[in-house]
Amino acid sequence: MAAALTIGRLALAADVHVETVRYYQRVGLLHEPARPLGGVRRYGPPDVARLQFIRRAKTMGFTLEEIAGLLQLKGQRACAQTRQLTEHKLLDVRRKLEDLKRLEQELVQLADDCVHTPRGGHCPTLDFLRQA
Repeated sequence: MAAALTIGRLALAADVHVETVRYYQRVGLLHEPARPLGGVRRYGPPDVARLQFIRRAKTMGFTLEEIAGLLQLKGQRACAQTRQLTEHKLLDVRRKLEDLKRLEQELVQLADDCVHTPRGGHCPTLDFLRQA
């Protein structure tokens, strides 16, 4: 299967949409093979692997810009640079988790306030949301 996949088959093999493939080509994450005269562009296993790499990296929270950098890493420094970027991403995730924990506590409090509000009284959640 050297270069036998159409863009549709490539997308299917990598579990992405055709428009995703085209977008990645436009932003330079994936090359666009030459179109033979009157023919259809063909893709191969390296293209599938690259799309799967991009998809997995996105799942891990990396931005397309960060993924572009990861795709260019080679040699001895690659692991150190990847580790640095991964640790930075981990800090971002931990900050987001802290923010979500605070949000959870606020929502629990608002729900609890609603339970303890007499019928016909003001809704504490709406009052809270109306605050400037």
